[in-house]
Amino acid sequence: MLCCNPGPAMESAEVESDILRRVRTLLRELDGHHPACQRDRGMLRWTLHKKIDQNPSNSPILVRILVKELERAERGDYRHYIIPLLHTLMYTLIKAPCISDELCSRVYDFCKKLLTLPKPFCTIGLDYAARLKMERTTPGMLYQRMVISEQSLRSDPYPYQEKIFIFADPELLSEAICKALLTDTEAARVSQSPRACMCYVITHTVQAALGEGCDLSALRTRLQGMPSSEVEHWFQEVVMAVECTGSQVAADRGQHVERLQSIYSAILSSSPPGNAPLEGLQGTPLPNPNISFHLWTEDDQLWKELVLFIRPLSQSCEPDRLSQDLDNFEIQDIISDCECCEQTRFSVLSTDSGIERDLPPSAEEPFAPCSADTEQSRLHRKGGIKKKPSPLESVAFLQTGCNGPGAKPAAKVQRRVGIPTEPTAPLLRLHTARIVLLGDDRILGRLAQAYHSLRKRETRRVFLTPRLNLQFYYVPVTGQPGTPAAAVSLNPSATSPEELCEVAAYLGRADPWYESNINTLCHMIPKLATMPSSPSKHLVTDLFITDVIAYYVRMGAQPVCFQVYAVKVFFSSSAQEPAEDVFLTELCAQVQDSISSREVNPTKKKTTLDGPGIDLTVTYRKVVVSDRAKEVSLSLRSTGLSMKAIPANTAEDLACLNVNITEVVRINNLSGRSFSTVANKLKTCNIKIRSTEQRPFTLCLDKDSRRTYRSVVSLEVSPCLEPSYCLQKSRTMKFSLQEAEDVGLVKYMPKSLLLPINTFAGVIQ
Repeated sequence: MLCCNPGPAMESAEVESDILRRVRTLLRELDGHHPACQRDRGMLRWTLHKKIDQNPSNSPILVRILVKELERAERGDYRHYIIPLLHTLMYTLIKAPCISDELCSRVYDFCKKLLTLPKPFCTIGLDYAARLKMERTTPGMLYQRMVISEQSLRSDPYPYQEKIFIFADPELLSEAICKALLTDTEAARVSQSPRACMCYVITHTVQAALGEGCDLSALRTRLQGMPSSEVEHWFQEVVMAVECTGSQVAADRGQHVERLQSIYSAILSSSPPGNAPLEGLQGTPLPNPNISFHLWTEDDQLWKELVLFIRPLSQSCEPDRLSQDLDNFEIQDIISDCECCEQTRFSVLSTDSGIERDLPPSAEEPFAPCSADTEQSRLHRKGGIKKKPSPLESVAFLQTGCNGPGAKPAAKVQRRVGIPTEPTAPLLRLHTARIVLLGDDRILGRLAQAYHSLRKRETRRVFLTPRLNLQFYYVPVTGQPGTPAAAVSLNPSATSPEELCEVAAYLGRADPWYESNINTLCHMIPKLATMPSSPSKHLVTDLFITDVIAYYVRMGAQPVCFQVYAVKVFFSSSAQEPAEDVFLTELCAQVQDSISSREVNPTKKKTTLDGPGIDLTVTYRKVVVSDRAKEVSLSLRSTGLSMKAIPANTAEDLACLNVNITEVVRINNLSGRSFSTVANKLKTCNIKIRSTEQRPFTLCLDKDSRRTYRSVVSLEVSPCLEPSYCLQKSRTMKFSLQEAEDVGLVKYMPKSLLLPINTFAGVIQ
């Protein structure tokens, strides 16, 4: 009796059942059903992709399961499953050795269905539909572009470069955490060379196009025996073939496969033919992106790193020389501004027309008859001062840098009559800087300061904006040993990790995939950093932390925009100038107990009727139902107040301050008079607070005790304005002093300064 061998079929069914079980467990975690083993929380997505990396031939099985789960989520109205499943699917497609056109077509059709849904589903669906359309025509294009940009490989057809900058505040994180992160990022950066990455691009692109007809082992062996110059030559050939096909309007996949088949045959032409059977589809590693780790010790460190990324200095420069060159760059910025001011302030009488033919003949130059061409070529200014770009030109560049949330379509700049315009090629943003912040809300407060300073610097002199695409990411991490810095601040309740990570909590509520993959790192990174040194520890940390951050910056492209608020602080001493600062999450004020009201105002008698606290006058702008601003003023006695910019739930408006004033209320009873405190809550965007008896109070911004102001008697808080908007607004007001509304170019520019932090989905309502 003959029996068939069910081995391969049963093995395939077991693999599919195991992958389906992992995907369903991942979805249950999104519903709040965390795994029984808490250490697995946040690692389900990572372990799923790692299992596929170990056996890349199972990629089509995972793609097929994810497509079915997406279709089931759409039919059952489980919308919170769609974006996590779609990100998992696209990440698998990018890394997969080869996916059939039938599967890609099903994913493409599903992405088109998302266009009928509200944001962010339609935004992500449109983005992925465009990528899938390119991938179907030119297989391997998404992988190739990702590796080229992340590794900054030299390629004329695709000259884009990316870099990940991880910033951590050494005063907020322990030394063990900083050392562990520095070690991991350095290991990830050194692990692959440009030659290896070029070989990865060649092998993955050829196999994605040829499928099982590609002998990947022979191709790898041939590339390993080549000199680096020859590897680079074939790398450029592959990139040119892919980009040429991708740029065609009606690209043909068959012609693309034929072109890569010829390149594949040419590479193997000099190698002896082998008789070994083909091994089927094999995976090509996706190298870790270019990551640099920085301890944030200087205020302008972010700007300096971005300048060096755009304009890298010589590798042989010493650190002192490096710092000196950056200082000279800043000095030239100041000198340029001063020269511009001098040119506009003084006018010097000159008899020089500025045309070379009007100059007296020089004895050093031999006389020669001038033809018509040479005469025309001599009609130019000589020895003049290089003109600084006009503010209008600068604003046009700044406008492109502000086309994030809140920006409006750019208006066409009117040409001045009588001055011909020269066609100038627009600068392409070939560089993308991905800034990853590690820490709690306090490092985000420093980021808001640095971002505001960078925008003001770009308003004075445009350099980064037209050349650089700037993206921000946030990974919450706690683990400062001993007493946190916020413990000595004005808000003693803000010492717990939950209070110090309000932004991360909000992002987790808005985006469940962020909560599952990124918020879980808050306590995991400190535990991994303090694990005893062992092979298992390096196996986990070298793969997990770096891989999760790489996955976050690769797939997290939907920003959540937080309003930056400006605060103007007035002090009790008239000799001290008012201070201006910005904050992102919280402003906290408390009465200074060291100074009594009698010392501040000797003419006032201290009585028991006053009670604790100080008298305040609060003036704020209240928004009524008709959306009209209404000015409200009130007087009260208070012991302190707090202004929170992060709402408690995603339904509330992000562009609104929740002000909580601790008001002192007098109570009359039979035993006499006593005092109690009540919470006076209000919502506003603009508020002014003044101590009527000039008794000072202390101010703390973003829960950071390093940003404390003392002897404060008055403060003004309002949404921080975009510096480029302020510049253009001031220019407009010079010509129409009575104009209150925005006119001209101003009304097309973003008014408020928003700090965008990327997540996987943005805000899902």
